[in-house]
Amino acid sequence: MGKFMKPGKVVMVLAGRYAGRKAVIVKNIDDGTTDRPYSHALVAGIDRYPRKVTTTMGKKKIAKRSKIKAFVKVFNYNHLMPTRSVLIEHAHYRKMNFCYLPC
Repeated sequence: MGKFMKPGKVVMVLAGRYAGRKAVIVKNIDDGTTDRPYSHALVAGIDRYPRKVTTTMGKKKIAKRSKIKAFVKVFNYNHLMPTRSVLIEHAHYRKMNFCYLPC
């Protein structure tokens, strides 16, 4: 079976403080290391999603509700569920622009 936990893969966190959150694999370690002798991955994701805003809200309230909080953490593969989506880097742009595409 091929390796499917690769950088750019969108995953759902299943356990711990960030359970139910979407994340993207930044770096994967399939064989483990001396301090972590199991397969694991460094992931970055969204901890706090933006809340719903309406047209009746003021600018201050909309700005406050539109904030996003991110997290970066190392997870065991057992605590991650891969999705079919992948973040792909466009090489023809100078900046790192990502687009959200299903595999």
